[in-house]
Amino acid sequence: MPFGGHQQIAKGKWTSKLPWYHLLPMSWYVAILKWGGEGQHAIDSLIDVKQTGISIERFERICKQSGFRIIERQWFLINPIYRFKFGLKPRKQFYLLGLIPFFRNFWTTCAYYTIGK
Repeated sequence: MPFGGHQQIAKGKWTSKLPWYHLLPMSWYVAILKWGGEGQHAIDSLIDVKQTGISIERFERICKQSGFRIIERQWFLINPIYRFKFGLKPRKQFYLLGLIPFFRNFWTTCAYYTIGK
């Protein structure tokens, strides 16, 4: 996801808005955060998120392996919270793009799930 690294929690003007850089190798990622003026606490928090590395497919696999079923899912091209963060109107993910896992992961900014036993 473009902001799957939760970089929006960064304090820097551009480090909080730059998409996909959490996908870079760890040394590059940390260097960019330092160059952007992030403090060690923020860097450590963002490293923890990066190391988790959970994709949509991994989340769904964990649900299945844990005995949960997916009742409902909704993917967004523009995350509803971006209305407040960036002034953007929420947009649901294009249906056909959502059917292609690899590409979906690069363009989905948010995924909401309802799961149950």
